[in-house]
Amino acid sequence: MSERTVLLQKKEGVGILTLNRPQLYNAINNQLSRELLEKLTKVKEDREIRAVILTGSGKAFCSGQDLNDRSAMQKKGELISLGDSVRSRYNPLIKTMVGMEKPIIAAVNGVAAGAGASLALACDFRLITPKTKFVEAFVRIGLVPDSGSSYFLPRLVGLGRALEIAMTGRDVEAEEAVAIGLANRLVSEDQLMDEAFAFARKLAEGPTVAIGLTKQAIYKGMEGSLEEALESEAVLQERAGQTRDFLEGVQAFAEKRKPSFKGE
Repeated sequence: MSERTVLLQKKEGVGILTLNRPQLYNAINNQLSRELLEKLTKVKEDREIRAVILTGSGKAFCSGQDLNDRSAMQKKGELISLGDSVRSRYNPLIKTMVGMEKPIIAAVNGVAAGAGASLALACDFRLITPKTKFVEAFVRIGLVPDSGSSYFLPRLVGLGRALEIAMTGRDVEAEEAVAIGLANRLVSEDQLMDEAFAFARKLAEGPTVAIGLTKQAIYKGMEGSLEEALESEAVLQERAGQTRDFLEGVQAFAEKRKPSFKGE
């Protein structure tokens, strides 16, 4: 049996997903994309997991599509439809991440290139180290951004910067990534996972139903009109107001104590 390409660890309400092809900088092949979708689905459905960390093993976060895998298929004479590959392998990953009503933190421990950059951008937060760099590498091999990069990148850094980064395919180093809003926080390399876990645990201890609904509200708010955003807020607030965490929050406020949220 082949080695697992995605590992899942559960700890104190946090699910830690680790891409596990370190010898190839966690490049994405068919097995990895399949296992990642399986693990994301498992995390989404596990009520004990209330926040998620996505990271890579070894020196890289994810170097994107495994081009050696593609080359081997071509040598065998197999026809490759890149459009079908994007639709069947990558789009379900991104949709699952965005649709998950749990916060996802990318602990970007090295290069995040191509579809690997897209995976990082699809997370809700990005913690990076001085060795991190983002590379929209698609143009380097004559392709266009996929796996959500054309959606997330301009929303994070603005239209002009997104066009420049995507069209040149240049490296975006760590300090610039934070300065332009591509990453949330720069931490030392040896503290990355500790910082990511502390952040995830803090979120996991919060009213995670409300946090998940907030994620949904923000995404909807980016796309629609003010009128649609206001109505969406009303619908989601109705749901939040029916949770036990809301009752606990109000009671804790009245009693001047720290609330004990259960994610219910």
